[in-house]
Amino acid sequence: MRIDCKHVWQYISAYIDGDVDAALRAEIDKHLETCEICSAVLDSTRNVVVLVADDRVFELPAGFGNRLHARLDRELALSESP
Repeated sequence: MRIDCKHVWQYISAYIDGDVDAALRAEIDKHLETCEICSAVLDSTRNVVVLVADDRVFELPAGFGNRLHARLDRELALSESP
């Protein structure tokens, strides 16, 4: 079985949790050895898991929510345009 980035992203959570079978884990490991993008996605996802599990509260910078929503609106508009 040959996997690509799409497959890795589909199973990334299960991979982190150790819930993929040995054959799939081996294929993902082999893919991660050569794919910098998927390796970064894996590291980022692990970081998110750690941050979510952390019970400390972080204060966001002033205006962060407004800037985030504006950026998301721009990105969605760009992805929907022909």
